[in-house]
Amino acid sequence: MLNVQTFKRPQVFKRIFGAAFSGALATLAFAPYSFWPAMLVSLVLLFLLIHKQSPKRAALIGFSWGLGQFSTGIGWVYVVIEQFGGLPTAVGLILIGLLVTYLALFPALFGYLLKRIQLPLAQSYLLLAPSLWLLIDWFRGWFLTGFPWLWPGYSQIDSPLAAFAPMFGVQGITLAVVVIAASITLTLLSRKATMLLPALVVAVVAVVSGQMQWVQETGKTVDVAMVQGNVPQELKWLPSQRWPTLLSYQDMTRQNWDADIVIWPEAAIPALERDLPDFLARLDAAARNNDSAIIAGVLDQNPQGQFYNNVITLGDNGTEGYHYPASESYSKHHLLVFGEFVPFADILRPLAPLFNLPMSSFSRGDYTQQNIDAKGYQLAPAICYEIAFSDQVRHSLTPDSDFILTLSNDTWFGTSIGPHQHLEIAQMRALENGKPVLRATNTGLTAAIDYKGQIIAKIPQFETVVLRTDIATTNGQTPYTRFGDWPLYLWIVLSGIALLLMRRTQQSTTVGESQK
Repeated sequence: MLNVQTFKRPQVFKRIFGAAFSGALATLAFAPYSFWPAMLVSLVLLFLLIHKQSPKRAALIGFSWGLGQFSTGIGWVYVVIEQFGGLPTAVGLILIGLLVTYLALFPALFGYLLKRIQLPLAQSYLLLAPSLWLLIDWFRGWFLTGFPWLWPGYSQIDSPLAAFAPMFGVQGITLAVVVIAASITLTLLSRKATMLLPALVVAVVAVVSGQMQWVQETGKTVDVAMVQGNVPQELKWLPSQRWPTLLSYQDMTRQNWDADIVIWPEAAIPALERDLPDFLARLDAAARNNDSAIIAGVLDQNPQGQFYNNVITLGDNGTEGYHYPASESYSKHHLLVFGEFVPFADILRPLAPLFNLPMSSFSRGDYTQQNIDAKGYQLAPAICYEIAFSDQVRHSLTPDSDFILTLSNDTWFGTSIGPHQHLEIAQMRALENGKPVLRATNTGLTAAIDYKGQIIAKIPQFETVVLRTDIATTNGQTPYTRFGDWPLYLWIVLSGIALLLMRRTQQSTTVGESQK
């Protein structure tokens, strides 16, 4: 157990505050700051701070690092609590503090295990640390439905290490980042230039990998119009605003009927699909008359009373015409805790308005669903938060998929850095799978992303405007699309075997020397 004497030592205080600072530094590596070297510096500082520390102190340092990173990196979640939670400021701060504290437990676990498992320094940092980080990150991305935000790999979308994404996914980049940081740390501690060799090898492989062409452009471009309605969240679901909102979207669409595909954002239609069959039928007919397709986010309720967050296509979509319910549709699978479903609802809902946010009682669609058709193109949808789940997006793609489609409503997060991080995550999905991403949002950031993960067109936040662009399609599948995280699982198994063999060799050598 930690005791009072532990905290009285000045060195411990310095390490704790140093860890918090280095954790906060990591946030600068992510959008909108995008200073990717900051992640390497942050991890090097973390490794240096836990050097020669006991497991308990290493856990404390890791926890402090996590507090620094997550308080600065996801503190924007407080915007939702403040504006829509209906709670006093003090209670809101306590809730965001609990979230940050929970997330900080993961780097604390990393620090504890890294020092608890006794290994020589080079083995501990170069083999054990990367595997531990991956396993703990994966657990964070799964536990309690998962929160895979701020994985280190995302911070490298503009660095040479991004070349690993089509082969190993975002966590392959994370692995590379940890190995490089560990190598630099060992170099500083040992003052031996040879310890820098692993970092140099990873850097060279990244540069070479960047020259590989995993997919090919088809030579076709698609004319896309993404409508950013810019409807304030507090007005969106007022009955008096239903038809003004629908007419606004309809007017902006009418000016872009010459586009191949027109896209409206998540829940752009402020009503249930079952309540607007005539409006949708007329919209479908107009799109067909103009040889175009419309993709729109809309909510619906099935006969059993279950609500779903859907994407539907109208117009040229391979069907005979619109009939409720839309035949070309997708239902969101990965729901946001508290935002779209409330665990232990019978207990929590009476406690505070936060647990009764609008649209917080959805049901899940299937994990894997068919792509939706729009003017003959196949699109793999991911609604809002789902785009952060790389394996789910990968499973949604088929050899015939042309685009990854993500509809979102980041209005909840105001002018915070949250929407910028969300866009960065969408860029990674494009790079991993070699497929362009179409990202339509209510208030921004609406963007078109090419198959290399680069933003080719974007419109500012909080403007009522249409993003019109041509975007190229691709053929082929990346290694990551085919194999997912299996190469990383193999790395973990092989590194574990290597550690066991080296430990046995060392023990045998020690026994042999003692018998001489």
